[in-house]
Amino acid sequence: MKLLSPQVDNYIDNSSWIRKMFEAGIELKKKYGENNVYDFSLGNPDVPAPAVVGEALREIADTAEEPFAFGYMPNFGYQDVRDVLAGRASREQGVEIKGSEIIITCGAAGGINTLFRTVLEPGEEVLCPAPFFVEYSFYAQNFGGSLKTVPSKPLTFQLDLKHIDDSITEKTRVVLINSPNNPTGAIYPEEDLKKLAEILNKHNEGRERPIFLIADEPYRFLAFDGEKVPSILPNYDYSLVISSFSKNLSLAGERIGYILINPDMPGKEQLTAGLVLANRILGFVNAPAIGQKLLAKAIDADVDKNIYLERRNAMAEVLDKAGYNYTMPKGAFYFFPEAPGCDDVKFCAALQEERVLAVPGSGFGMPGYFRLAFCVGTEVITGSQEGFKKAIEKFK
Repeated sequence: MKLLSPQVDNYIDNSSWIRKMFEAGIELKKKYGENNVYDFSLGNPDVPAPAVVGEALREIADTAEEPFAFGYMPNFGYQDVRDVLAGRASREQGVEIKGSEIIITCGAAGGINTLFRTVLEPGEEVLCPAPFFVEYSFYAQNFGGSLKTVPSKPLTFQLDLKHIDDSITEKTRVVLINSPNNPTGAIYPEEDLKKLAEILNKHNEGRERPIFLIADEPYRFLAFDGEKVPSILPNYDYSLVISSFSKNLSLAGERIGYILINPDMPGKEQLTAGLVLANRILGFVNAPAIGQKLLAKAIDADVDKNIYLERRNAMAEVLDKAGYNYTMPKGAFYFFPEAPGCDDVKFCAALQEERVLAVPGSGFGMPGYFRLAFCVGTEVITGSQEGFKKAIEKFK
């Protein structure tokens, strides 16, 4: 007797490579010991949260006996939290943001699902550069849409603007970008974002419903070597930013994110009403109360970014010594090197034989590469050196 819908059954059969490798790591650690397995599979931030988070938790605990301390609030979140968040967003985006233009969500994933529920009709498409975070496809399908991907430029992973232009059809409803990018660490320059806006404005001519441009930005805070992450908001009226505090505050499990609506968007009040309703009827109701209260007190804090910088440089040294071909990531905490022999699944299996866990690029819509998440201790990175050397030697 079948208990699952055919769609979910198929999802399980083709489930995320990230989780497959993470689960393989659990078994390897049981067999060889925790310190003898080098796991770069999961982007789970291990850097401790800023001290202010612990201080805020203790303050929040002192209010627990007050009536409605953790009760329902408006579906778009606490007003005071939206206001302080608007201040940070204004500084980051270079645009004056009001609290009324922000909806607090259950993480960035909750925000993307809320947006798709609000604007997608069955059969419409979400256009996204590849490689991409694999869950995007599921999010679009949740509401009868589909993810249509456009390959990025080889090795640099910058936007292929002509290919994007050629791929837009009357079915295109959303263009979704992620910068700094998971899995490549690429940052899209402002010049390319302006050209992308010109492309979308051209395609909007004569359309009844505009194409939305969505920037998924949970890694905005983590840019290296003086790089800046340009904002899409000044360039395109029908743009939104969706982000979270999973990475910069190391609060991935608390599920606090937001949707930011471009202040210059025509009809933004109508979109806001739709997003608030979708946030409720999808079952999120509202983002966690404790997480919102934490955010209000820790809004200007970030984890120690120098830790990630040191790890990036250590990972680069390991890959250089072993002879891998890659582009140095400008942001986020991932490397996306070329897979020796071009078969990324086969190469990741070879790494696994050396107790090194990586994720095939096929899992991100770009075969021939593999992802390494360097949100692990430096001792894990340096300890993996011999395994990377032995694996690549099998393909020479």
